[in-house]
Amino acid sequence: MSAKSKQHPDLSKAEYDILRVLWKSKRLSVREVHDQLQPVTKWAYSTTKTMMDRMVKKGLLLRESFHGLFLYRPLISRPAGLVKMVQFFADRVLEMDYGSVVSLFARSHALSQEEIDELEQFLETESKKGGKE
Repeated sequence: MSAKSKQHPDLSKAEYDILRVLWKSKRLSVREVHDQLQPVTKWAYSTTKTMMDRMVKKGLLLRESFHGLFLYRPLISRPAGLVKMVQFFADRVLEMDYGSVVSLFARSHALSQEEIDELEQFLETESKKGGKE
């Protein structure tokens, strides 16, 4: 994995919503993602397609051709995607340290132990680089 892909991405809420769908299913078409998001987002199909194509350009998704259909898959892990969200909530909403927020995730069983470990590692690396806002 390149140094650039190891950086913790800034994600918009829309990008995070798309990634959440893909993290569950691994590889989907725009139509499949759109059908899962549309009841909540009320997006037009073209909005979902545009968002996903932009995410490919940002290095968040990979687009692969499969029997004439484009399938998309995430290029970042769920914990990597959660890093910025955890930092925001820890610093600005909950006013807690990162470890406390990670332990909330662990207690809620929202993430696997492997994902918790990866999230802790990302946050520790970010803190060492002076990334705590």
